[in-house]
Amino acid sequence: MSHYSHAKFLLSAPDIRHLGDDQGIEVAFAGRSNAGKSSALNRITRQKGLARTSKTPGRTQLINVFSLDTERRLIDLPGYGFAQVPVEMKIKWQKALGEYLQQRKSLKGLVVLMDIRHPFKDLDQELIHWAVQSKLPVLALLTKADKLKSGQRKAQLLMAREASLAFCGDVQVHAFSSLNGFGLPEVESILNQWFGLPDKQTVPTPA
Repeated sequence: MSHYSHAKFLLSAPDIRHLGDDQGIEVAFAGRSNAGKSSALNRITRQKGLARTSKTPGRTQLINVFSLDTERRLIDLPGYGFAQVPVEMKIKWQKALGEYLQQRKSLKGLVVLMDIRHPFKDLDQELIHWAVQSKLPVLALLTKADKLKSGQRKAQLLMAREASLAFCGDVQVHAFSSLNGFGLPEVESILNQWFGLPDKQTVPTPA
């Protein structure tokens, strides 16, 4: 049984002031509007409908909180970088994201999801720089790994790992697929560390 299959929806908040007590441990998930964030959360928690997957990118405009237990929470941050969202809303989202990353004491790690075919776009880099400045560990998760053949996937992962050194922070890079669960043991192992949970014996995913 996974630690994450117990996740339950707790609340949605427009900004950090509505998030409730800043205690315990939170791990946040962030990514561009089409990076597959909801699908990844659903795969990690083994729940098909926990995070709503929308055919319209940019639909998640609130910070969604899922509790694992009384002390631990998964945070689903609003998707960013979608062209059809009004500028005022983009600015509001960026402000909420920045406030959350820089001011939330219970935040212990940030997962930044990026399509493996287009990693480290401008907004992704900005987000990771914010996190590094706030001394937060980052997992750069290259999603949709099933879209590439094994050789291409390895090459993209290697390139992204080299690029991540420029952030000069605690930034790990892994490939992941919500569709077939590729990379799931590695992701869970990192989340377990951040949450202070016992790490079950996991078999690494073959590259």
